[in-house]
Amino acid sequence: MGSLFAELARQASTNARREVETYAREIPEFRFLDANPRARSETMEYSVWLRRRTIELSPDNSELSADDLGYIARIGEVRAGAGMSSDSRQRVLRLHTALMLRDIHEATESRRGGDVEELMQVMTWFAPQGDRGIVAYRQGFVTVLRRRLPYVEQVALLARSLLTGDPMATDLAPALDLELPDFCAVTVIRVPDRPAGDRELDDEIETLVKTHRAPVVWCPAAGTRGGELIAVTPCPDEELRPSPAPVADLVRDFAEALGRPCAAGTATAPLAELPDALERARRISRAAPLGKPSPRLRPHTMADVFVELAVADVPFIDTWLHSVARRLTPGPDLVITLDAYYTHDMNRGTASAALNIHPRTLDYRLRRVRELTGIDPGSAHGVRTLSVVVRRRLSGAWG
Repeated sequence: MGSLFAELARQASTNARREVETYAREIPEFRFLDANPRARSETMEYSVWLRRRTIELSPDNSELSADDLGYIARIGEVRAGAGMSSDSRQRVLRLHTALMLRDIHEATESRRGGDVEELMQVMTWFAPQGDRGIVAYRQGFVTVLRRRLPYVEQVALLARSLLTGDPMATDLAPALDLELPDFCAVTVIRVPDRPAGDRELDDEIETLVKTHRAPVVWCPAAGTRGGELIAVTPCPDEELRPSPAPVADLVRDFAEALGRPCAAGTATAPLAELPDALERARRISRAAPLGKPSPRLRPHTMADVFVELAVADVPFIDTWLHSVARRLTPGPDLVITLDAYYTHDMNRGTASAALNIHPRTLDYRLRRVRELTGIDPGSAHGVRTLSVVVRRRLSGAWG
């Protein structure tokens, strides 16, 4: 055994102890190790074993055996069975990888650079075998989650994994008989308020999942009964105008089941970029107007609300538009009237029919808008200004 491998062997126990102490210090779910000598000893034993197997296998680039991978999977099962969260599992894997690389670096430095060939042997082994070990650990973790969690919670975990870039999604999806497409649409359905009763919501979500075959998760809003339903659905490409039927159908089904006004935003991305798509979809949903459950309810895309998105990021413009909106308060249903007017491309006949009023009543209301704001709704200036005022008002952005 060369000098680098000998140094790694000499420091194996010390480095393993440092790893266990780092877990206990930096990951809240590992702090129990300070009060549980047996668990600490088992964690230490596993950490030492991993380092010794690295030293044994890397000189001739031998693979981890089936027994090795089985042992690693059992550790994943034990930690999942103890209630470790997916976030903590990810942190453990990142810390372990960083500390193993630190061990190798320190051993190389202590040997005054060591043998470059030995260093290359370790690094050549570490990357592919480290990946195999992580997969085994993850599969063990998922095995226990499938036994412990109800179906809805498993699907929610899959959705969270996809939306945070957690590789565990590749193991969860087959277990739930769900496919992971190359390109997806992330849809955020914003619900300011909903009926009490989590069990009812779980039933609705389970029905949605089984009907639409899509990962779905409910994210409650702090301090309110509202929140967001987030869904990941297959999408053929990046173009999403109008929204694909599967996305629109899911939004309508959920809104109908919930029976509450909501607003939906959708953004698309390749599977690896879903966290960014989630942020875009969330912002779109907050800019989109709230709508009651109906066949016309649909998810909005960036193309639908790009002006409102820009306005929301410029406070002094938003404040000015809000002042225009306040001038409409004395009028009879002027915001709803303007919404119908612009939704129907300023066609008086179809707009008045949608509002169930006479065209002359529509004309009266439009004149009233002009009187109160000094802006003609049918002018270019009126379209640019008042259409944004209406969207911002109906989105609930101004309370």
